[in-house]
Amino acid sequence: MERVDLLPPPTGADPTRDDVAERADAYAAAPLLNCLLREVAEPLPGPGERPVYRLPGSGRLLRVRAGRRPAEPEVRAAGGWRRLGHAGLVELVAEELRRHTGLANHELPSEMTDSRDVVAALLAARARATPPGDPYLRSEQSLLTGHTHHPAPKARGGGPHTGWLPYAPEAHACFPLTLLAVREDTVVEEGDTSALDALGQAPPGYRLLPAHPWQLDLTATALAPAFADGRLIRLGTTGFPVWPTAAVRTVYAPERDLFLKFSLDVRITNDIRRLWRHDLLGLRRTDTAVTEAFAAIGPPAAWLGDHGYRTPGFAFEELAVVVRDGLRDRLLPGATPLLAAALVEGFDGSPLERTADPAAWWAAYLAVVVPPVLTAFADDGVVLEAHLQNTLVAVDAAGTPVQALFRDAEGVKLLPDTSRAAGWERLVYCLLVNHLHEIAGALAEHHAGFAPWSAVRRELARHDLPEIPALLASPTLPGKTNLLLRWTGADGADARYLPLPNPLLGA
Repeated sequence: MERVDLLPPPTGADPTRDDVAERADAYAAAPLLNCLLREVAEPLPGPGERPVYRLPGSGRLLRVRAGRRPAEPEVRAAGGWRRLGHAGLVELVAEELRRHTGLANHELPSEMTDSRDVVAALLAARARATPPGDPYLRSEQSLLTGHTHHPAPKARGGGPHTGWLPYAPEAHACFPLTLLAVREDTVVEEGDTSALDALGQAPPGYRLLPAHPWQLDLTATALAPAFADGRLIRLGTTGFPVWPTAAVRTVYAPERDLFLKFSLDVRITNDIRRLWRHDLLGLRRTDTAVTEAFAAIGPPAAWLGDHGYRTPGFAFEELAVVVRDGLRDRLLPGATPLLAAALVEGFDGSPLERTADPAAWWAAYLAVVVPPVLTAFADDGVVLEAHLQNTLVAVDAAGTPVQALFRDAEGVKLLPDTSRAAGWERLVYCLLVNHLHEIAGALAEHHAGFAPWSAVRRELARHDLPEIPALLASPTLPGKTNLLLRWTGADGADARYLPLPNPLLGA
């Protein structure tokens, strides 16, 4: 069967409906298959490019084209193997999980379908869009596959495409923010929010509050009374555009060198992406701890601090906005930041694809990414959520990694709020399984024969943590079970892990 190319057509192309449908199926099937094969399916012995798995709930046999992005799923049927499209794959997964867990779930199959339909809409939109010229923004807006091990990584809440497409990073969107005036006696804020006041002019007795236009649409009914009684006033929009980053609800304003993180009442991957009250109330403590840890670590490692939030008390979570550090004061001179997840996904200008010396590139990558994460844990009890979407890697003019920048205080855990064992497990999952394993796989795919894990062993062994020897000798690493978490309705923050083979052991 002919290989399905997962890369999007060139910008400006006019793909046919059949082409878009085939590509959308391939993009959406890959992470869903990754989940099914990691969490449920049992591999059967045998050679070949199409490994066979048994699905324990139903006993059915499944085979796929192997690789980082498994493709072309087929089930064994009378007379041979039958190819599954994305709809058939969703039906197969749902049936298997019902049998495997004994639980029904009517929500997740709809999210899987929505995720695929979102990809189709994004492919069509990208064919008419111009990607940003800035390589950093291009990297943030490159993720058509997204999370490599999630059953519905691109779901957007099931709403009409016209509601979310104008704000989709994957469609190369940019847009102005809506400016609101909030009556001063209702404002709640902590930390340094002065950057918000520079965005416009509020009338006397009011404070300025930027809002994400999609969130305003989603919460229009709930906020109508506040607009009616004057607690909220619409002031227009910012005089400059912002660019949505890979997180969708976090935007970057290059003119102001400012990141802003908003609530978004939409489920994206595992969670409704609202800025929850308990996270906001703990923001200053968490961000201060990480900032102090990075001050001790020193350059070139950098932390993009979430140094304040502002919100109206009557819509505390709905309209909250977090102010995050920009890039310019954190970057090394001449360095270009790139989203780590984009290196896995692939984008125009990726240094991972064009390096002529993968071993040297990989050693440089490990040298900037790994030490800050381990040092923050060892010296300050800070557990960074150093996964692919929370890590920026800055490269020099030759494309060599020279700096890592980390972000998102919301995902950080502190010891002893979290036990050391639980914190270490989370660190290992985020850094090794979610992050380095995916970068290593992409590098090896572009450079046939390259073996990445000996260099990872050497980098880890340089650090004097009591957990390192056990990690290097362990037969397994913790893999997060996103498919089973979503199927069983567990809280998105309630990570559960299953053992995965440890590539460090044989390196």
